[in-house]
Amino acid sequence: MISYLEFEKPVAAIEAKIAELRAAAGEDGEVDISKELEKLEAKSASLLESTYASLTPWQKTQVARHPSRPHFGDYVRNAFTDFMPLGGDRLYGDDEAIMGGLATLDGRKVMLIGHEKGRDTESRIRHNFGMGKPEGYRKAIRLMEMADKFGLPVVTLVDTSGAFPGIEAEERGQAEAIARSTEACLALGVPMVAAIVGEGGSGGAVALASAERVLMFEHAVYSVISPEGCASILWRTGEKAPQAAEAMKMTAQDLLGLGVIDRIVPEPMGGAQRDPEAASASLAAAIGEELDALAGLDSDSLRRQREERFLAIGEGLAR
Repeated sequence: MISYLEFEKPVAAIEAKIAELRAAAGEDGEVDISKELEKLEAKSASLLESTYASLTPWQKTQVARHPSRPHFGDYVRNAFTDFMPLGGDRLYGDDEAIMGGLATLDGRKVMLIGHEKGRDTESRIRHNFGMGKPEGYRKAIRLMEMADKFGLPVVTLVDTSGAFPGIEAEERGQAEAIARSTEACLALGVPMVAAIVGEGGSGGAVALASAERVLMFEHAVYSVISPEGCASILWRTGEKAPQAAEAMKMTAQDLLGLGVIDRIVPEPMGGAQRDPEAASASLAAAIGEELDALAGLDSDSLRRQREERFLAIGEGLAR
């Protein structure tokens, strides 16, 4: 079943009517309702298109958090082959909020790393809702260094509300692990392509997204803090989250204009959650094109390109 967001309720009402008509047609095949169905389906598609063409930043945040939105495991199944998971940071343990391993993308061997939020209650708890701990970021560092050693491009899929803020994470050096992971991204001598596929929250996202090519799904969000967190700081209430989302310029469209990301990846109509396979195909094609464009660059050129792109962020605003 499709899970509808608050702003999708008009679409939900039409699609419920369509389901009722189809059920009635199945019970009584003598009544021809094909024309009525055709009208309702056209109306539903038109309404869905107009709704998603004018989403506010807060509505995009809701889409990015949709419970049915594809996660790391879905992209592994739909866009990559031969995935061989690699676990552990060789220092403390394994963190299932950050997954990684060897994979193949349309014939290209890559090191794939990303956040996994989980799908149901049990898996969400196991993956800590995609909030990485120090051992997760140290695992990412280990895998990036392995990729560098064997000349494999690095692909990261970012989808986290932020790094885990618990006491035990702080005790094990959360800030240092995030900083080292960001440093490892910038130091890579092989191509790196990062994709913000859902939420890109704070340093927990930047630690896997400091690449020379940063892609972002059409309805994903990327910011230094959540809208609720920003609102609680500025207005002392989470009820101002929609206003905070507007002010933070956290959508793909805003961030492309600011130079924070390099490319927007289109999603199926109604968001990636409505057609995960199509969304995965779109993402795979975009990542493949960027990897091909970077394939001929040497290590020094790649590092210099990363440095230049990050130093250039916000230059237009400073003038």
